Amino acid sequence: MTTPSPHATGSNDPLHSELQYQVAVFARRMEQVRLGAVGVLDRSAYLLLDHLAKHGPANVKALAEALGIDSSTVTRQAAPLVRADLVGRVPYPADRRTVRLALTPLGDRRLAQVRADREALMRRLTADWPAEERHAFCALLARFNGSLESFTADRSTG
Repeated sequence: MTTPSPHATGSNDPLHSELQYQVAVFARRMEQVRLGAVGVLDRSAYLLLDHLAKHGPANVKALAEALGIDSSTVTRQAAPLVRADLVGRVPYPADRRTVRLALTPLGDRRLAQVRADREALMRRLTADWPAEERHAFCALLARFNGSLESFTADRSTG
């Protein structure tokens, strides 16, 4: 069941007003789910660990570029992950002075558990949805995220 916006009818563009409201509700509820779970990773930690798992060790600059944030933000986000032994600092074979961040075995296990928990949640939330609706929602959400990524990239370069 969707939560109707109490303000959607007052807009000149009810569809987009309702869309922005539903995105805000989604963000708030996902934060509530995250805060209510035990041992979860916050969004930034999840994305950093996920990138390292998929692409292997990387230096801060490469991570910043891949995640669309600046290097100081990666450094700040990685520090607690290093302290928790989820990420380690490893030398770069071609230049021993260069350090890269890499997923540790503990980080890999933690990420696998978080992925499994998130997948279970998605299965539970969409259990009564027909397969075609799950596919359509995933495709539309991916398209929406792609538009957000393009928008943020355009804003940072222009």
